[in-house]
Amino acid sequence: MTIRSSARPVILFAASALLLAGCAAAPDEGTGTDDTANTDYCARMVTNSGGLEDRSFNQSSWEGLERAADEYGIEVDAIVSQTETDLAPNVQQAVETGCQFVLTVGFELTDATSEAAGQNPDIHFAIVDEFVDGENIKPIVFDTAQAAFLAGYLAAGVSQTGIVGTFGGGNQPPVTLFMDGYVDGVAHYNDVHGTAVAVIGWDKATQNGAFTGDFENTSLGKTTTEGMLDQGADVILPVAGQVGEGAAAAILERGNASLIWVDNDGYETLPEDFRPIVLTSILKNTQDAVVEIVGKDIEGDFSNEPFIGTLENGGVDIAPFHDRAPLVSAELAAEIDQLRADIIDGTITVTSPATPK
Repeated sequence: MTIRSSARPVILFAASALLLAGCAAAPDEGTGTDDTANTDYCARMVTNSGGLEDRSFNQSSWEGLERAADEYGIEVDAIVSQTETDLAPNVQQAVETGCQFVLTVGFELTDATSEAAGQNPDIHFAIVDEFVDGENIKPIVFDTAQAAFLAGYLAAGVSQTGIVGTFGGGNQPPVTLFMDGYVDGVAHYNDVHGTAVAVIGWDKATQNGAFTGDFENTSLGKTTTEGMLDQGADVILPVAGQVGEGAAAAILERGNASLIWVDNDGYETLPEDFRPIVLTSILKNTQDAVVEIVGKDIEGDFSNEPFIGTLENGGVDIAPFHDRAPLVSAELAAEIDQLRADIIDGTITVTSPATPK
C-alpha cells in the first residue's frame, strides 16, 4: 500500500495506481519555503512491517516527510510494508519511481537499503533507527538513553510501590538503548534520594530482560504488563511499538499504574481513552530530522554522516506530564530540568552498549 502527499493535505490512493506513479510534479498551489515548488524533486518512504500508523517511528518519519512536502513544495509518497516479505520489493519500488531520495524505517530494512543503495549510487537514502554504511546512505539515529534517563528518574520519583518495569519488543540496540537509560535514571534517583526503587524487566549488566519477540501483537504487551503489575510495578515503559498499546490497555484496566510511551507523545497519538494513564513519553524528534535532511538534499548538500539526536540538539527529550502532572511535585520537576542541563553540559554522562556514535 502506498500513500502520497504533496504540499496540500494527504490524499490516499489505491496501491495499484501508485505502482505506475513516478515523480509527479507538486500541484500548482503547493509552495516551498521560498514560494517556489520543487517540481523536479520527489521522495519516497518505505515503512517496516509495523505499518504507517504505528504510533511510533513509521508514523513520525512520515509526518516529517509530509512536513518536507509542505515546506519545500515536493511530492512525497509512503510505501507501506505489510509483512517482512514486502520489504525488499518495496524498496525496489521506491527506487523505480526515479525519485532522488528514499527514506527507510527500522532495522528490518537494513539489508534492503544497503543493497539498493549499492546498486543505485545516484539515489540518496536515509534510514531511521539503524546504522547502515554507504556513500549514499544517511543513518538517522537517536541517543534515546539520555531522555530515558530522565524518564527513569521520573518513574522512580512518582512510584508508590518502589517497583517500576520495562520490556521490549526485541533484544536489539534501538530497543535496549531506551531500557539502559531508564534503568540508569532509576539508579540515579536512588543515589540522590537514598531510596531503593527496583526495576523489573531489564538487567543492564547482563543485557537481558523481558521481550515479547514482537512489535505488533498487542495481546503480548497486555499479558507481559499484567505480569509486571502483579509484581507490584506501578510505572511501565514498553519499548515495543504497537505492542505497547497492550500495556496501556492492561494499565487502564487495573487503574493503579502509569505508562511511559516511546518515540512520540503517546498522550497525543494513542487512543484518547489512554490519556489519563500516560505519565510522559520518551521522544525522538524524527520529524525535524527528516525535514532538515531532505532540505539539505534539495540544496545539493547531502552527507552520509549520521544524524544523532541528543538532548543538546533537541533530537530527544521527554514529553509533558499532561493529566499525570499532579503526580509530579515541583521539586521533582526541577530535579529533572537540572538533570537535562547536566547531561547537556557533560556533568552527567549517560552510557549504553547501544549508544550511537
